[in-house]
Amino acid sequence: MGGTLVSRLFTHAPGRVELLGNHTDYNEGVVLGAAIDRGINVAGSCRDDGMIQIHSHGFGKVEIPLSELRPRNEARWVNYALGVVRELIDLGVPVSGFHAEVTGDVPIGAGLSSSAAFELATALFLLKLFPRELAPLEIAKACQRAEHRYVGVQSGVLDQVIVLFGQANHAVFFDCRSEEIRLIPFPPDLALIVTESGKERALASGEYNLRREETHAAARVLAVPALRDVMSADLARRSDLPNLVRRRAAHVVGENERVWRAVKLLEAGDGIGLGKLMSESHESSRQNFENSTPELDLLVSIAQELPGVLGARLTGAGFGGATVTLCQRELAQEIATELSERYATENGITPRVLVCDIADGAA
Repeated sequence: MGGTLVSRLFTHAPGRVELLGNHTDYNEGVVLGAAIDRGINVAGSCRDDGMIQIHSHGFGKVEIPLSELRPRNEARWVNYALGVVRELIDLGVPVSGFHAEVTGDVPIGAGLSSSAAFELATALFLLKLFPRELAPLEIAKACQRAEHRYVGVQSGVLDQVIVLFGQANHAVFFDCRSEEIRLIPFPPDLALIVTESGKERALASGEYNLRREETHAAARVLAVPALRDVMSADLARRSDLPNLVRRRAAHVVGENERVWRAVKLLEAGDGIGLGKLMSESHESSRQNFENSTPELDLLVSIAQELPGVLGARLTGAGFGGATVTLCQRELAQEIATELSERYATENGITPRVLVCDIADGAA
């Protein structure tokens, strides 16, 4: 291995929950999310031999010359990091050889943005190793481009923004058109429970990109730049819309409206109102966007029946993954246990259930 040129450096990036604003980011909409106290760590140092070595305790080790930087067909997990290397080099960051160890405790494939956490932890690690001033939003967008170009998922920038700009005990509001970022205090008497459904997501398999195409097609049918420019009242006046177009548009338009309402509710400390919006959001995912699954629906329906629960919905892109449940903090552990036991009884799978604190962003 090449000689160590600097002492060992460490970065951490959290996972995130999407509270509201499902599939709105790539439609120039608004989103409400929060960083959580589970994440990805990257630690390591420079090498002087032009080699990149990335070792994940869960996925193995990849070593390539910097001169052969390109998406890999094997060990594809490493493409998230290699894409970040490529984007930072293109931004003028003087990246050379390095060794990185990747660890973490955020569930993979559960809709908690483990990919964005990996990207941001890698980006901040490299910017510590090879210093160059980049604005935080520029770093987030570089990670988004890495996912587009090296992984093949045409994601919006929501995940990276929440992972980077999160703050303990605050929700993050992000306007994907104006790029306004606002931190909103989260009621201290409420907690979030993340429950894995046992069905992993695979976004590059096509459903995510298909929804992106469908919503952009809906905007063209409605003759607007993006679904951000449509209100529910506008859709109600259009009796000529094909059923699929109407449902896909209704989900995104409704989500934007729910985010705006949720911001006002959070500012007023109204957790009950926020919970109702979260449950409405899940029903729209189920009926209009068809990005839920029977497993996610079961978790949500069980949660909604438990005392102390204010609302529940799928979190992230859907098509599997996890749910997020908003509940009274004092009952959170009891709710988590009951949710796990009832899901296991009805579905035969004992889910991983996490009572999460809202955490600081990547650093």
